[in-house]
Amino acid sequence: MMAFSQAAENNKEPIARVLRDVFKEVRQVLEIGAGTGQHAVHFAHCLPHVTWLTSDVAANLDGIRERLARAGVANTPPPVALDVTVRPWLVPRVGGVFAANCVHIMSWAEVEHLFGGIGEVLEAGGTVCLYGPFKYGGAFTTESNARFDAHLKRRDPASGIRDFEAVDALARGQDLRLIRDAAMPANNQLLVWRRQ
Repeated sequence: MMAFSQAAENNKEPIARVLRDVFKEVRQVLEIGAGTGQHAVHFAHCLPHVTWLTSDVAANLDGIRERLARAGVANTPPPVALDVTVRPWLVPRVGGVFAANCVHIMSWAEVEHLFGGIGEVLEAGGTVCLYGPFKYGGAFTTESNARFDAHLKRRDPASGIRDFEAVDALARGQDLRLIRDAAMPANNQLLVWRRQ
């Protein structure tokens, strides 16, 4: 039985509304941490001009492969194994990168590797979209996010909701400029950067 994420089901259309705009000139997107593959299927349907390349750790690829096969969406090639800490990434250069609910479950060192890898594979003028919860000025946006952060840290002390300013600094280090910070359901944000 394929893994299923209710959160992905709930947030896929609000995210897609932003992606339709920011990826309208993009031809190939790399999704990092594709998880269940639900986002990939939905976004590939919504953005038929985009080749949507999924990636994840090797253990998750079978489930993604099965979901993509069942959906039969022509613009989703087979998923690729990607460990963000192993560079160079064995993926093509792309015009867009998307990742949902990744940076708060990674260690900070892994987040640094994530942006370093993005910097290597993203084309000039490319767009990066990062979905998830963030802190601003060191403060949680809601009490529920503070509780979620405590839950994450109990499970893995290296994880946790990241400061927007720290993540944006990593992005700026890869010549990425923030062009949108969109509020999303369930106290999440969709951050969009464009490469200069």
